[in-house]
Amino acid sequence: MEKLQWTKDIFGSKLDIKLGSETIGNIQWGNMLSPKAQAIINGKLFTLNREFFLSKIEIFDANDHSLLGVVIINLFNPKSDVVINGKRFELEIKNFWQSQWSWKFNGVEMIRYTSNEFILKEKGDIELFTAWNEEVEILLLLGLFVRNQFILFMLFMLTILIVIIL
Repeated sequence: MEKLQWTKDIFGSKLDIKLGSETIGNIQWGNMLSPKAQAIINGKLFTLNREFFLSKIEIFDANDHSLLGVVIINLFNPKSDVVINGKRFELEIKNFWQSQWSWKFNGVEMIRYTSNEFILKEKGDIELFTAWNEEVEILLLLGLFVRNQFILFMLFMLTILIVIIL
């Protein structure tokens, strides 16, 4: 098992991924609310894109612009699927607060994410229960991107609720 760490300022536009003290990747949004991001992990470049209201998230190879995977999100269902290289992977959000989520293949957990803090900085751990490969890199980035989009959606809904109440 390999353990990574991720960090992102609450209102920031960059998420860093580290293995020990070494930064091995990041996701960079144009701004905090941007539906698009550029990502790098282990020297490979990716582009991530979210459609309006979080329904569809895509990841592309940034060099040849080929579509690598699509996740369709249902806000009322904690599970979503993505097919990469003909294999179906399942994303499971384990709780409402988005502090635990994972990717599974054939029901076996491959990647587990946890979020440890949500005051001034988001940060957490990523546990890999499988060997590094292109699929794991794609899933790792998708899992972090999806969670960030969920958090933005929750903040948006909270803002609307506050406006309605006031």
